[in-house]
Amino acid sequence: MRAEICVVVPTIREYECIRAYAENAREHGFDIDRLHVVLVTEDFCETDAMARMLDEEGLSGAVFDGTRREEWYREQGIEEYGHVVPAASHAETSFGLLYLWANDFEYGVFIDDDTLPHDDVDFFGTHMQNLAFEGEVESVGSDERWVNVLYQNVDEHGLYPRGYPYSAMGETVETTTEYVDDVVASQGLWTNVPDLDAVRILVDGDLQGQAQTRTSAADYDGDFVAAPGQYLTVCSMNLAFRREVVPAFYQLPMDDNPWDVGRFDDIWSGVFLKRACDVLGKQIYNGDPLCEHNKAPRSTFGDLTNEVPGLELNDDALLAADVDYENAAFLEYVGEHMHDWLACLETLEPGTVAATPQATADD
Repeated sequence: MRAEICVVVPTIREYECIRAYAENAREHGFDIDRLHVVLVTEDFCETDAMARMLDEEGLSGAVFDGTRREEWYREQGIEEYGHVVPAASHAETSFGLLYLWANDFEYGVFIDDDTLPHDDVDFFGTHMQNLAFEGEVESVGSDERWVNVLYQNVDEHGLYPRGYPYSAMGETVETTTEYVDDVVASQGLWTNVPDLDAVRILVDGDLQGQAQTRTSAADYDGDFVAAPGQYLTVCSMNLAFRREVVPAFYQLPMDDNPWDVGRFDDIWSGVFLKRACDVLGKQIYNGDPLCEHNKAPRSTFGDLTNEVPGLELNDDALLAADVDYENAAFLEYVGEHMHDWLACLETLEPGTVAATPQATADD
C-alpha cells in the first residue's frame, strides 16, 4: 500500500514520541503503511538517530534538517521560494506542507514532539473518521464571534487557549446542532498542559511556561464545530487535514522577520482556514482524538517576549481594517509571503493553484 498520510513532526528534542504514535496505530489495527513521517529538524540535531528510529518502527519517512531542506528546494526547482519557510521557527511546519503537496499525499497530520496519544483511542483512525464524518454535530458560537475550544468546562477551569483574543473573553456561548458533510480539518484537543499563551500562564501563576491548571479527558464533552461566521483557535500540535487545505493553510513567516512576530503561526493560519471554510461551506471538526501535552518547562517570560510583537495584531487587526496597529506592516509582509506561497505550490504542481496578482500595500 502506498502511504497516503504525511505525518509532519517539527522536532529538536523528543522525536521518539513517534514510537508511541506508531505503537498506538498497531494496537488499534491502523495500518502504518498508510503513514509517511517527515521529521522537520535542524542541522545540530540527531538526524541519523531519527532516521534509524523510523527504520526500527517500520515507518516510511524522511528527516529534513536545514541543509537537507535547502537541497530539496533545489531538487524541486523552488529555491527562489525558500524564504516562505522561516528559519528556526515552529512555522517550519510549512515545509511539511510543501513536501505533502509535491508528493501527492491525500492527508496531512501535524504532531508536536511534546505530545503522546491516549492509549485507549485510535489516534490516526479517529482523525480519519473525523475527516470522513457526515452527520449532525454540536455547533458552537458566541456573541463575540469567537469560540473557546475549551468552552465545555470553562466554568470550572476558566481557561482560554493560546491565540484567543482578550477582547472576546467573557462571551455568551450558544450551541445548536449542525449537519456537516465536508470536513477538511480535524483538530484533536489536549490533556495535561493546556495550550495557553504567556500572559494567561502568568495569570495562572506559572513561571515555567506551563500552567498550574491542567486539563483532563473529563474537561471535554463531545465533538463540535464552530458555527459559520465564527472563529476559533487552531493548534497544530494534534491536527489532521485534507490535501485541499494546503493553499489556505500556510503557517506564515513567523519569528524570522524584521518585527520579531512569532508564536502565532498555527493560530493565524487557522483564522485564514476557517474563513476559507465558511466561504466554501466546509468545516473544521474539533474534539477527539485527545493527546497528552507534556510541555517541557521553559521561561514564561521568554514566551512572552516572543508573543508581545503580535499581541495587538492578534486581538484586533486580523479581522479589522484601516486602523494603525502596532507592527501592522507585518501583515503586508504576510500578504507578500502568501502570494509567494501560492506561486511555490503552483511551481511544484503546475495547474493546481489559480494565478494570483502580486500583493500590494492595499491587499
